[in-house]
Amino acid sequence: MKKFYQHILEKQKEALEMPSNRKIAAWAVNLLHLLFPERDSRSFNEIKEVELAFQQSENELLEVLTKTKACSCCDNPKIAKDFFLELPDIYQVMQTDAEAIMEGDPAAKSIREVIRTYPGFTAISIYRIANKLHRHGVPLIPRILTEYVHSKTGIDIHPGATIGKYLYIDHGTGLVVGETCIIGDHVKLYQGVTLGALSVAKDMVNQKRHPTIEDHVIIYAGATILGGETTIGHNSIIGGNVWLTSSINPYTTVYHKPNTTFINSKPIVE
Repeated sequence: MKKFYQHILEKQKEALEMPSNRKIAAWAVNLLHLLFPERDSRSFNEIKEVELAFQQSENELLEVLTKTKACSCCDNPKIAKDFFLELPDIYQVMQTDAEAIMEGDPAAKSIREVIRTYPGFTAISIYRIANKLHRHGVPLIPRILTEYVHSKTGIDIHPGATIGKYLYIDHGTGLVVGETCIIGDHVKLYQGVTLGALSVAKDMVNQKRHPTIEDHVIIYAGATILGGETTIGHNSIIGGNVWLTSSINPYTTVYHKPNTTFINSKPIVE
């Protein structure tokens, strides 16, 4: 037992040198508040104050990258600098997500309401931050961020997924988007949708395992779409509770009735 306790002690000492998951998530949430001041109570009177706030956030990111020790070969100062140089572009894409929710949900009364209250917007925004870090080759931290927002919203988006502009998530609880999923522009996803893999075998780690969703697709609640070779053609509609493991053409409507799935009013599964 002494050997076991010594092992735990050594791991604890190592962990104390690293920032907690809570601190890493707090950095991303604080950045989101800087980008969207309507989410926060702080105020700035001069542009210099805004510059200093973002510089502090960049310094915090560098500290997190350095102390997490997730990547021994990463150029952490360059990653932090490049991330913040790209931040205006990330912000613009986040704005399209807010616009998509505002335009798509009759219950949304203003962009401010979407930004402040919609879990879908929060989940998408943290994903955008995590995805950019993921694309810079940063390990661990992107997953910590998306799992944090998963715990808060019930929306599970892997940071490795590729997602276009104007993503609309309504409600979102139980939504799952897998690592190699590709989602185009102007896509609408409802609660309980799964964009997953047909197989979770470990030897598929470097293969595309999750579906491709082309532009202007609507996927309603409870639908499950699986497989790396599965493509949902643009301008298609996938009804609630549909189960798909094969591709469909653009402008296709798929819907489900008990014991039968229909494509453009033709039954495909008895």
